[in-house]
Amino acid sequence: MLLAINANNTNVKFGIFDGDRIVGEWRQHTSAMRTADEHAVWLFQLMAMEGIDPKSITDAVIGSVVPQALFNLRRLCTRYFNCTPLVLGEPDAVYGVQIKGQGAGADRICNTVGASIMFPNTPMIVVDFGTATTFDVVDEEGSYCGGVIAPGINLSIEALVNATALLPRIVVEKPSMVIGTNTVSCMHSGVFWGYVGLIEGIVARIKAEFGKPMKVISTGGLAPVFEGATDVIETIVPDITGQGLREIYRRSRGR
Repeated sequence: MLLAINANNTNVKFGIFDGDRIVGEWRQHTSAMRTADEHAVWLFQLMAMEGIDPKSITDAVIGSVVPQALFNLRRLCTRYFNCTPLVLGEPDAVYGVQIKGQGAGADRICNTVGASIMFPNTPMIVVDFGTATTFDVVDEEGSYCGGVIAPGINLSIEALVNATALLPRIVVEKPSMVIGTNTVSCMHSGVFWGYVGLIEGIVARIKAEFGKPMKVISTGGLAPVFEGATDVIETIVPDITGQGLREIYRRSRGR
């Protein structure tokens, strides 16, 4: 089995693949201070709850946008799973797609590869609702063409709360009405519908600039919050990043 680790700024996502099938998936808050031993204790308990034997893990792949967390994640693989992980960004990582431009993070490369294998020969926009809200443009050849990075919805809420004296912290949810009748409902409406407007506006501009019909898919922890709120997002693909990690491992090591 393959252990696929996707370390982002908010969460580290651990997925276990049996072939192409995901048999276990868990999230942990990202902390560069968490040791390999702490990762192992937490992960082994969750694996036991799902009936997964740690000895069944034979390979590992890591995609990380948090360099400080990489040492302990790598150590987790070598010490507790007795395997040397493939790490995205290192010379032996084979993406199998063209990366146009510079600075694409591991998560965006995984989204590109995952999208290209799930929807082949299709120009796409992948909207990823994470710490940042990213829009990745994938052409019909599966190449990463660039995109857009916007502040994540929770970052925007934190900025609003921290910069004001009386506005409370809220949970992201779809409001029943656009016009709020109290402070909290006004905030819900502004945050939620403001992001819907951001999504629709950026997608429209990308499509106009790209000049071809494009499929729009979404992923990330907050993607379900916006399900049904806008017609521009055609489908939610929760595991697209993990599928990309799995495919990059296969292309790099042939298994």
